[in-house]
Order: sequence, then structure tokens, then C-alpha cells
Amino acid sequence: MRRLPDAVEDRLKGLPDGLIEHIERVREIARELASLHSIDVERVDLAAAAHDLTRALDDDTLLGSAREYGIEPSPVHRGKPLLLHGPVAAEWLEREAVIDDAQVLEAVRCHTTGRSGMGPVARVLFLADKLDPSKGSRYPFQDDIASLARKDLDRALLRFLDMELGRLVAQGYLIGPSS
Repeated sequence: MRRLPDAVEDRLKGLPDGLIEHIERVREIARELASLHSIDVERVDLAAAAHDLTRALDDDTLLGSAREYGIEPSPVHRGKPLLLHGPVAAEWLEREAVIDDAQVLEAVRCHTTGRSGMGPVARVLFLADKLDPSKGSRYPFQDDIASLARKDLDRALLRFLDMELGRLVAQGYLIGPSS
């Protein structure tokens, strides 16, 4: 396994311990899923390592960074700026860490809300992030999704979205535009 780029390693070191632990669990799950589905494990690992690099930023900083990077926050993003942490992290990776791998950038960009037409690296990261065991109480259907993800990423992704979006709508939550 290739070493992570220095800029990513440095940024990881500055994150809160709990977030670093989450990222490491997601990396492990993502590498396993990538291996099972013959998807580039190194790309998946880089995307998983970088997916939450801006997750600890406060709302104002996320909104400011988004605007600085030319990302126009939607009304949903303005109501829940945390949804911008993936797009902001992807822009940081491209501009500051000089990572130009479109598959890695896509995966980081859409790992929270997903989007239509996600490539294989993005699908793996999206699911791995949701399958972190520490999110089990948020996603009580996690075991079902984990089992399905080992067999069929697309079916697991669709099942997750069906269940989670249904829950969010029923509870009156905002839905990310790309979801």
C-alpha cells in the first residue's frame, strides 16, 4: 500500500482523536469492500483517508471556504453547512494537496449525500462511511446494508438511500440536493 501524500498526513494529524478513529475505521471498511469488488484499493484508501479532512471545521468556516473555492452553497447547505465538508475537502485536496485523481476527488466530494452516477470509488467510500460501527445507532439497518455491500454495492447503496431518505423525509429533515 502506497503512503498517503504528506499534505494529507499532516492534515490528518491535526484532527480530533475521535475523527481520526472514525477515518481509520472507514479506511479499513473501504479497503475490504474495494478488495471484494476488485476496485482500486489504493485509490479507495486515499479517498477514505481524506474524506473528513474538513469535517471538524465550524459552520462559518465551511461556508467561507466553500465560497472561497467557488462552491455556491444551496439553501440546504446554508441551513446545514456540515453538508459542505465533502465538497470543501475535495477542493482542498485538488488545490492544496495537488491531488488530481478524478475518482478520489469525486468520492470525497459526494461521500455524505451521494449523487447520481457515482463511480466505483465513490460508491465504496459512501457505503464505508455509513458502515462505521460507531454510526450503528444512527443507521439501525446498518447490518443489512453491510451484508448486502459485500455482495452487491449498487443494491446496498440503493437500499441505504431508500431507507435513509425515507427516514429523513418522514422526520422533516433537509435533504442534500445531490441526494
